[in-house]
Amino acid sequence: MSSAMLDKLKTYREKRDFSLTSEPSGGSLAPGGNIFVVQKHSSHSQHYDLRLEVDGVLKSWAVPKGPSLDPRDKRLAIETEDHPIEYASFEGTIPQGQYGAGTVEVWDRGCYQNMTQKDGLEISMKEALHSGHAAFRLEGKKLKGGYALTRTKRGWLLVKMKDDISQIKEP
Repeated sequence: MSSAMLDKLKTYREKRDFSLTSEPSGGSLAPGGNIFVVQKHSSHSQHYDLRLEVDGVLKSWAVPKGPSLDPRDKRLAIETEDHPIEYASFEGTIPQGQYGAGTVEVWDRGCYQNMTQKDGLEISMKEALHSGHAAFRLEGKKLKGGYALTRTKRGWLLVKMKDDISQIKEP
């Protein structure tokens, strides 16, 4: 693995003892595509982890209430450390005493399409996230359609875009 890739996963690796946890260390990088995964994580508090493949790693956000299908819902998304691509298929129990201790299960997965534009031109997902706003279309089993991540002073927000797949709740 290249030193640049190791640097991207430095924080991830420092938080884990791989002799105690079955989480992947990221030893083999296989170029993929634009995969996404949402993992249900039952740790000290249950939440959902949204992960998007960007530039050889999984960019990650903890979403306490989970993704919504209603465009009126703004979900807090707390950015966490980059994870290795192999984490997209990880399911299991992280032992007590380890970072993120608890059960992780894949809740949804699939591919995404970057829809972020600036001045009418598509920009890379890496650039979109760096600038603080990314728009993307999910093609999973549970999550489909447009979503946006927007950085605010208080953190990131995950919002379902209005489209033919939106499910607006009646008041």
